[in-house]
Amino acid sequence: MIIVMKAHAPEKQVQRIIDELRGQNLQPMPLIGTERVVIAVIGDERILDVSHLSSLPGVSKVMPVLQPYKLASRETKWENTIIKIKDVEIGGDKIVMMVGPCSVESKKQIEESAAIIHKAGIRILRGGAFKPRTTPYSFQGLGEKGLKLLKQAAAPYNMIVVTEVMDPRDVPLISKYADILQIGARNMQNFNLLKEVGKTKKPILLKRGLSSTIKEFLLAAEYIMSEGNSEVILCERGIRTFETETRNTLDISVVPLLKELSHLPVVVDPSHATGKRTLVPAVSRAAIAAGADGLIVEMHPHPDEALSDGDQSITPDMLMPMMEEIKAITKAIGRSI
Repeated sequence: MIIVMKAHAPEKQVQRIIDELRGQNLQPMPLIGTERVVIAVIGDERILDVSHLSSLPGVSKVMPVLQPYKLASRETKWENTIIKIKDVEIGGDKIVMMVGPCSVESKKQIEESAAIIHKAGIRILRGGAFKPRTTPYSFQGLGEKGLKLLKQAAAPYNMIVVTEVMDPRDVPLISKYADILQIGARNMQNFNLLKEVGKTKKPILLKRGLSSTIKEFLLAAEYIMSEGNSEVILCERGIRTFETETRNTLDISVVPLLKELSHLPVVVDPSHATGKRTLVPAVSRAAIAAGADGLIVEMHPHPDEALSDGDQSITPDMLMPMMEEIKAITKAIGRSI
């Protein structure tokens, strides 16, 4: 259920609704828009007197939410959620790029990466310090040392840092260094981890699971939001199918579908979707044309020497031409980069 307040309803009236809901052991989640407040109700709504709520000062209407994901649903919030970090907005008219190596390998490597993406006009630096790998014998990341190197590399350019968190116990540590916490595909339904990052004030980049439905994906976002963190970025990174020529299969229709179902920003990961650097530029163009709010792309200064995901990491020489192609797409659809 959601309670839609009248346009510009005073804070006192909004607070009265919140107090009444809490008095009935329900969890009110106010979603503040530019003109009105919508209050999502979490808990057993059957105890509520709808006619009483509808008659309270400031209430426009009381509505059921048909989707099981209440907070993430477009039914609850009609306006797009725009996440602001420093002077960067994610989910607005401007396309955002998150670029960097799969893993932080050395001081030289991450500093070189940061310089390259800064020259391309990119504001968000990605890099892994804790890496989930299919085999236990692969490079697992540098841990806290990698986090420090990542933050140090971003600092001279005032870049935003996004990196993955795998363990609920690591959330406080990684939050010290990162501006955006990434939940990888393998952890999309790690509910203890989702709850833990939901308690932070950091934006969360949530990747779709390898074989997850859209409903499961949005319910994972709901776990985070139900803990009080509404700043969730949805990331489509391809799903597992019968096809073996690409690493995964990118369902491009997910982008406009998520935009219909949810108010949250949507980005696409063409690197993990394809597993081949030669395919990344074309898939990036397609994602932006489909309505994605941004891309998260793997780029390594020397991909042939990369300790992880070298095959899908674009080279520095590929980055600038790709950016120019994306600029042409964004202009055609009335956006900018």
